[in-house]
Amino acid sequence: GLADVWPLTPLQEGLLFHALYDGVGPDVYTVQLVLELEGRLEAAALKKAAERLVERHANLRASFRHRGLSRPVAVVVEGAGPQWQEIDLSGAGDGEAALAAWLAGDRARRFDLETAPLIRFALLRHGGEGETARHSLVVTNHHILLDGWSMPVMVKELFALYRGEGRALPRVTPYRDYLAWLAGQDREAARAAFAAELAGLEEPTRLAGGHGPAAGEAGAVTLTLDEAETAALQGLARGSEVTLNTVVQAAWAILLGHQTGRDDVVFGVTVSGRPAELAGIEAMVGLFINTVPARVRLAGSMSVAELLAAVQGAQSRLLPHQHLSLSEIQAQAGLGELFDTLVVFENYPLDEAGLGALPGAGLRLKGLRAHDETHYPVSLMVMPGRRLTLRLDHRRGAVSEEEARVLAGRLGTILRGLVRGAQQRIGALPVLPAEERAAVLGRVEDTARPVPERSLPQLIAEAARRRPDATALIAGEERLSYRELEERANRLAHHLRGRGVRPEGLVALALPRGAAMVVALLGVMKAGGAYLPLDPDYPRGRLADMLADAGPAPVVTLRATAAALG
Repeated sequence: GLADVWPLTPLQEGLLFHALYDGVGPDVYTVQLVLELEGRLEAAALKKAAERLVERHANLRASFRHRGLSRPVAVVVEGAGPQWQEIDLSGAGDGEAALAAWLAGDRARRFDLETAPLIRFALLRHGGEGETARHSLVVTNHHILLDGWSMPVMVKELFALYRGEGRALPRVTPYRDYLAWLAGQDREAARAAFAAELAGLEEPTRLAGGHGPAAGEAGAVTLTLDEAETAALQGLARGSEVTLNTVVQAAWAILLGHQTGRDDVVFGVTVSGRPAELAGIEAMVGLFINTVPARVRLAGSMSVAELLAAVQGAQSRLLPHQHLSLSEIQAQAGLGELFDTLVVFENYPLDEAGLGALPGAGLRLKGLRAHDETHYPVSLMVMPGRRLTLRLDHRRGAVSEEEARVLAGRLGTILRGLVRGAQQRIGALPVLPAEERAAVLGRVEDTARPVPERSLPQLIAEAARRRPDATALIAGEERLSYRELEERANRLAHHLRGRGVRPEGLVALALPRGAAMVVALLGVMKAGGAYLPLDPDYPRGRLADMLADAGPAPVVTLRATAAALG
């Protein structure tokens, strides 16, 4: 039976839209947690604990409806118990392979977001008896229900219920309390704050070019710093009075600037969304996070300290406004989707140390692993600890495995370079790892190596394919991306061919210096013709003589300069 109807948080609306838009195949926002258990396990008691956990938190029984509604809603269903499975893999010849295959199949099973609950449990038996029995407890949910901080809270409660300690658990702070807080926030002030932050931004920052979201299957490249390197980064953060998250974001901004050739970059960041003023927020289970843009202006003359202060300052200014939906934020810039990369700093204790000796009563937690993804072409997952771990998740259709490894190597080089001193200029920071730098220099010095012949139109077309939104041309206040330059030049080339221009045919260009002249030059070359530049400021008689000498030739000009030709 229906229990209640709730509004959605900004991120829940986005995840619902994504599920509807990308409704074929596995859902990238299916999250899977695997707990490796050893010892005597009472399956019936663990199943009962899972049922009581879902009963305890109303928002774990939510489904999401949109059909026929002006705004989607969450519908909480009374008595909606989770799906429970018990699978025996003890007879499998290769236990690890069997487990991996089962987990992959489980992740491929989409949740129907209109059917509660969007969480399921599976207990997989691997063998052994009594104290040596081995199991995997798999908790699978849709991200629309839970964020990362909620996972250890939920797991701790699950095993407290398993041990029969449910009465000792604190009263659940209703998720509706958070929704009421969210509804009371000043959205107009938030829009104004983000409009000011994004003012003057000229174009999105797209690392993967024109590739759409979720292009191809997921891949991951992991970069792990050693303890000394991690301690040095933490020391840089403390000395600069910023967070380690700020240091990583600054490094990512430098990498984006290097890769895109831009000095004004934007990327997504995941924020916790848990307001300190809401009592009990730290122990609540649900989805509180949000994705917001981080804009970083880069200048080679900036010191590392100045960059870190700028990044942290922007975060501090926007902290009270991070509840606003990403779609509303991006509307303030008027440029569509502002970024295709995401930085996620996972500062929640989802590990053996953070969870402690959970099960008890002869049952031990021997390990855990989590699987989650995003739809962005590139996501940087940052996992702090004694050794800082950075995982570069990528969609292989947008960024290849080799390209991801190159990015990870360059990010590591930047991070290691930052600790050499807060007063060094960021323009002097190394970006290429030693091996890559040596290879590049080797290629430059190898003058005997043949270079493939490419025409200018071919080079522009290749750039438009690889980096369509990167700036190709700046003329005064006008800027053209490689895509725009290619499209305009192609239109002109087709028009000239229609007017009879053939290879080596002459085309006169009576244009002032500016973007139109560059487009015209490229268009003539694409048509196969040769161009005759005519300066509209020349005397009319001289222009007439030059056109007469050129013979019959089409003229490309502007309405404002056509009169000069007579």
